[in-house]
Amino acid sequence: MSEEQVLLLFKCLADRSRLRIVQSLLREDMYVELLSQRLGLTPATISFHLKKLEEAGLVTSRPEQYYTMYALRRERLTLPLLELIAAADDAAPEQERREAAYRKKVLETFFEYGRLKAIPAQRKKERICLEEVAKALEPGRVYAEPELNQVLLGFHEDYCTLRRDMISEGLLQRENGQYRLRG
Repeated sequence: MSEEQVLLLFKCLADRSRLRIVQSLLREDMYVELLSQRLGLTPATISFHLKKLEEAGLVTSRPEQYYTMYALRRERLTLPLLELIAAADDAAPEQERREAAYRKKVLETFFEYGRLKAIPAQRKKERICLEEVAKALEPGRVYAEPELNQVLLGFHEDYCTLRRDMISEGLLQRENGQYRLRG
């Protein structure tokens, strides 16, 4: 289901009259005049709302004698809410592209010739810079403190702050004076 379809579904269900129509159709299939009588709304209003519900895929119609009968598409209402939201995630690639552009901009701003010009004050920007610094460390390798300090000194003169912040951000793990990348 696309994002537009999910939005249409939620918009339909957010209207009190349409919700009352859906509740009535839960009990049995009905025609416009019967819905009108039961809900106290005009047939024109019922027809308008049924059209919206059909567009959202919640209701189907079929001719039956002199009437058009409306039935609820129950399978559309049994989908878990999380599944609906996840299925509508059309924007994910665009969001990833924006995040990558933001990350690139931060790195260009704070790094020059492979070194940190300054440690960002904003936590999100600092996290991006610390993740970049962490790429210089080998996964699984254990570093003694002096050895780690040398690596960090290659990025910024305040290696103590880098080390402390990498630990607090969960990028580094410290145990008995030994350091290693987490995860």
